[in-house]
Amino acid sequence: MPASPSTARAINDRLALRLLQQEGPLTAGQLKQLTGLSRPTVADLVERLTAAGLISVVGESGEQRRGPNARLYGIVADRAHLAALDVRTEGVSVVVSDLLGTELARASVPIADDTGTGPAVEQAVTLVERAAKEAGAERLHTVGIGAPGLIDPGTGELRDSSGLPEWHRRLVAALQERLPARVLVENETNLAALAEQRDGAARDRDTFVLLWLGHGTGAAVILDGRLRRGASGGTGEIGFLPVPGTSTLPSATDCEGGFHSLAGAAAVAGLAARYGVVAEPVPHEPHAAALVRAAVSTPDAPDSSRFLDALADRLAVGAASVIAVLDPGCVVLGGEVGRAGGDVLAARVEQRLVRMSPLPTKVRASALGGGAVLRGALLTARDGAQDELFAPPSR
Repeated sequence: MPASPSTARAINDRLALRLLQQEGPLTAGQLKQLTGLSRPTVADLVERLTAAGLISVVGESGEQRRGPNARLYGIVADRAHLAALDVRTEGVSVVVSDLLGTELARASVPIADDTGTGPAVEQAVTLVERAAKEAGAERLHTVGIGAPGLIDPGTGELRDSSGLPEWHRRLVAALQERLPARVLVENETNLAALAEQRDGAARDRDTFVLLWLGHGTGAAVILDGRLRRGASGGTGEIGFLPVPGTSTLPSATDCEGGFHSLAGAAAVAGLAARYGVVAEPVPHEPHAAALVRAAVSTPDAPDSSRFLDALADRLAVGAASVIAVLDPGCVVLGGEVGRAGGDVLAARVEQRLVRMSPLPTKVRASALGGGAVLRGALLTARDGAQDELFAPPSR
């Protein structure tokens, strides 16, 4: 059935707004060319979107003939302000942006292990409020949060997870109470994968797996362009994967004996000690990352080379299991340890996968560094805000 006039208008408006988001300011003539719509239809949608406060004239195109078609229209970026949070066990980082994702303020606060739940929550909420004020935002429209742990796929809430501080779960409720904003929560590894897909190492892939290597291990799965969370939100809990080379099996409450025992930060640090690799610790990151970075900086040194080879052997075991089930075609090494290993470690892992699996798989290092989770949280907040603001008005 053909679309009704109101539905057709809504579709055309969303198309024009997405083009303005992707391409930047455009003239009515350029919108006509890119959308394939008629000139009167484009004129009508420009009038509607201007009246709704979603777009405005931001300049002229520089064409010789001045007139309505020479005006440049752009999205009104300050129509909504967004915040993104990266919540870690040791602290919180926040970025505030406009509707187009332009960063306006950035801040972070450390939270000590012995800080009580109430004071920890207050520090984090105050940080967000202060960053919003610095950005000139009277209110936040949408807040995206990246946190370790499982997200309930039915409610979108952070579930109880052993080993994570209670203030993580309390923070979400506190933000919803204190801020007149929609709060979206997602697992940190999933957000890092979304960021790598949009802006990083997997921009050319619609199917890939991000292998998170930090204090613990995890994975995020993107299949056919969509993030897959699983029935309980646990897709990617690769730390519990039973693997050869450990002395026991993992349990429902403890990932020791699983892939975590081969590739978690403590296991990597122990492996480095076995090969005599040393490094000065770096604040706010697992010591394993500094050890891998030191080895990568001297890859031809015998101790470094043997350590990197042994680490690649371990990572390939976990990656090969994922590949055998999902056939993603690409694995991105993220997290602090994955980023520290960079292309040197990625190449070693790929060489081993060629021998272990008949399924061709590229292995790449994260391209976004330590900002992947924040970037993913901001993209999630921006998409959520735009979906609401760009939607047709309810009747």
